[in-house]
Amino acid sequence: MARKKHTEMSFLDHLEELRWLLIRSTIAIIIVAGACYFIDDYIFNTIIFGPKDPNFITYRFFCGVTHFFGVDDTYACATEFKFIIQNTEVGGQFSIYLWMLVTAGFILGFPYILWEFWRFISPALYEKERKKAALFIIVSSILFFIGVLFGYFVVVPLSINFFATFQASSDIVNQFTIDSYISMIKTSLIASGLVFEMPIIIYFLTKLGLVTPVFLRKYRRAAIVIILILAAIVTPPDIPSQIIVSIPMLILYEASIIISALVVKKQEQNG
Repeated sequence: MARKKHTEMSFLDHLEELRWLLIRSTIAIIIVAGACYFIDDYIFNTIIFGPKDPNFITYRFFCGVTHFFGVDDTYACATEFKFIIQNTEVGGQFSIYLWMLVTAGFILGFPYILWEFWRFISPALYEKERKKAALFIIVSSILFFIGVLFGYFVVVPLSINFFATFQASSDIVNQFTIDSYISMIKTSLIASGLVFEMPIIIYFLTKLGLVTPVFLRKYRRAAIVIILILAAIVTPPDIPSQIIVSIPMLILYEASIIISALVVKKQEQNG
């Protein structure tokens, strides 16, 4: 199947297209961030500071699970988090306010960013593949949002629960800066969202011939080690949290192997 004819572009032309992609994506993020201004109270008081409440749904869930198995775990059923969040810089709150709106703009505007990315790479695809733009955007967006939700309802609460209840000494009082608290949330949400894009990334790498299912199976053990290391980085240093975060990543890796195998099989059938 031949690619659709299009004007050959030089390297500088591609850079110009990339520049406009970034400009349009930035404008979209700013517009969505501006819209989030009207729900800023919900974003901050309900979403951002929700996981610092011991009654947050994730804590209640894990507490219920431990009770179901007859385990009395004060760690999983914390009734109080003894820490305060403080601002230590003159313009700290204003800076955090703006960056959280931008982060919300990036997350909510991610489907548009994907569409811009698709427009950028589509000239290199087959005509039949270019018709799958909607499917690509929908699937990629769903995976990203699932990852963000996983970060928010799993990674963030596990981190807060651990660091809020851990004490090296009873003489030490936890006083987290707003910058470190927000940074943890932003990193957890965006990183989790991007990690859940693994099947899409493997799909394109397989299409380009850079990855094969044989390669993925051969280095499965190495991938498991890398996943465990990543889980250890983004979660508190306790084994249960690392296992909880590792499981979805392992499932995504196995799904990526299946997707890669399907792509290779289809390429072989098309000759």
